[in-house]
Amino acid sequence: MDKLIHGLAADATVRVMAAITTDMVREAVRRHRTSPTASVALGRLMTGTLLLGSSLKEYDRLTVRIDAAGDVEGLVAEALADGSVRGYARNPAADRPQRADGSFDVPGIVGGGMLNVVRETGFELGLRPEPYVGSVPIETGEIAEDIASYLLKSEQIPSAVMLGVTLQAEEPFVRHAGGVMIQMLPTANPNIAVMIEDTILHAPNVTEAIRDGATPEDLIKLMLGVIDYEILGQKDVRFQCNCSFERAVNLIASLGKDEVRSMLAEDKGATMTCGFCNEEYRLNEDDLRSILEQ
Repeated sequence: MDKLIHGLAADATVRVMAAITTDMVREAVRRHRTSPTASVALGRLMTGTLLLGSSLKEYDRLTVRIDAAGDVEGLVAEALADGSVRGYARNPAADRPQRADGSFDVPGIVGGGMLNVVRETGFELGLRPEPYVGSVPIETGEIAEDIASYLLKSEQIPSAVMLGVTLQAEEPFVRHAGGVMIQMLPTANPNIAVMIEDTILHAPNVTEAIRDGATPEDLIKLMLGVIDYEILGQKDVRFQCNCSFERAVNLIASLGKDEVRSMLAEDKGATMTCGFCNEEYRLNEDDLRSILEQ
């Protein structure tokens, strides 16, 4: 079972969060049938979004969107307070050959663009207050580095973000996935920041640690070294979409009765596919007639 933990370190001056997201990323890759490079990119963004939203309250929603100039065209991930995450790549077939060091060329399919973070409160209650939106240019396309850049430039939080996704040739294709995020709060001692930076520099690669069986708490220990920390909470995480047949019906109804009559006369039904999870909903003639009668 995938898990997210979050806590505080160095006398509550450093915020830490870590997660193992293997099953979550596997389900996204299975649903969207992404290429190897797109699988890694989507897995990193979904994991990064989960970490970024680790302190979400009930009815909050966090969306991270990359408007990419490269072949992938865009990546979107959304996290809720209950640990559910969903996401997709606009062009799931985007792919590049692996680089000389064996890593996936995620920057190659991202190719620049903008990273946008949208924080919403009360959206499920219909409150719809004005969301907070922050945007920064894509600097490297490595996703972890660009999330760290967003935190520094848009929220003034110096951060270290490390995300890892490893693949395998056979199904389920995603072998391991996870990540860790460390944020320096305004009261943090500069010496603590230097210590953490040096520890991270000499720590094992996050991808390798996850591959070797590291838990979320292991990841935090690797990145903090001798610095004490306290776990404040944990939750199970999963890929989960909030789409449903009822929402598909409501969306069709919102097109107007003339459009519904046209679907009934010409197509004898309608099909809706959710962009976030690739689930397909089919409305038959009776379903369309029911919409017209309401």
